[in-house]
Amino acid sequence: MKTVQLKKHKTADWNYLTENITLKKPLVLVFGNRYMLEDDTIFEDVKALYPDGHLVFGSTSGDITSNSVDDDSITVTAIEFEKSQFLIKTSNILNSDLDSYKTGVDLVNQFPEKGLKYIFVLSEGSFINGSELTKGMNASIQNNILITGGLCGDAARFEKTVASYNENPKPGEIVAIGFYGETLEASFSIHGGWTPFGPERVVTKSESNVLYELDNQPALDLYKKYLGDKSNELPAAALLYPLNVKSLKEKQSFVRTILNINEKDNAMILAGDIPENSKVQLMMTNVDNIANASERAAKQALELRTNTSQLALLVSCIGRKLVLDQRVEEEIEEVVAVVGQDTTICGFYSYGEIAPFHGENNCQLHNQTMTITLISE
Repeated sequence: MKTVQLKKHKTADWNYLTENITLKKPLVLVFGNRYMLEDDTIFEDVKALYPDGHLVFGSTSGDITSNSVDDDSITVTAIEFEKSQFLIKTSNILNSDLDSYKTGVDLVNQFPEKGLKYIFVLSEGSFINGSELTKGMNASIQNNILITGGLCGDAARFEKTVASYNENPKPGEIVAIGFYGETLEASFSIHGGWTPFGPERVVTKSESNVLYELDNQPALDLYKKYLGDKSNELPAAALLYPLNVKSLKEKQSFVRTILNINEKDNAMILAGDIPENSKVQLMMTNVDNIANASERAAKQALELRTNTSQLALLVSCIGRKLVLDQRVEEEIEEVVAVVGQDTTICGFYSYGEIAPFHGENNCQLHNQTMTITLISE
């Protein structure tokens, strides 16, 4: 595996972060600021750098390398696989009447099963129901194929996200990269570092990813009561106080971020499904807990491996970034310290992370986690 990384800020030219070596038909991951990716010339700009490359674009809430976390830039990671192959497929939720489950089914069904080892999913984050997307992908996959990835971001604006494969980024697009090869190895882990607090409450009314009532009371009213003065800063303030969800259908509890609020219906719109009769608690964290969780995720992903990792795909949550604030690079530094400087670090801050629970096979939508996938060939 050979890699090259370069970066472009709004008012500057491309700057190489690594040696500019020649790559053959590389996978080119282009993560960055949504406004910059909406420039009509961005596809041609990157195509000029890698004329024979397979270009995958995704907007972020911050793009990640081993050197930095940047909000107002585009980061390119070009990867030449020497022993493995990859295949890229797309789907657009705007073409399926916003049916996230069907989109997930259709996306994964496009991949030939023979030799498939791993799928990385870069999903739009504006219209998708991430829970239904992962259910659809799980319904289509065979032989316990690992699926990880994340939902694109748009800083803390939550206005729109864009993604694409070999064209200018656009809304609604979901890109999946399937990896093939006998020697390809992919391992993963996720950790959050958030702690539940306050009383447990029962979800008495919900529909898909919309939460209406807790303990038969309007959910938004209750949530505002707990936030106090911070309720004036909703929905952004909700990223600092997600919900821990214990569902009757899942062995492990999961976290849900509140993406928006509906004052008219006294409801909260979450990043994924929140089933009725599940129990929820507010959660909180601090910088040290988040950094420690990232370190644990890296160590666990490394322990599951046979060979040395060459590429680390990091997907962390926008809510973690808001907590870390000026110390955001600390959680990346913890990962680099574990996996080593020889592993290329590539990733982004997201509106939701996709991975199985530890020890399980089916992927799930997570919020407020650091999801790490380590790859070698």
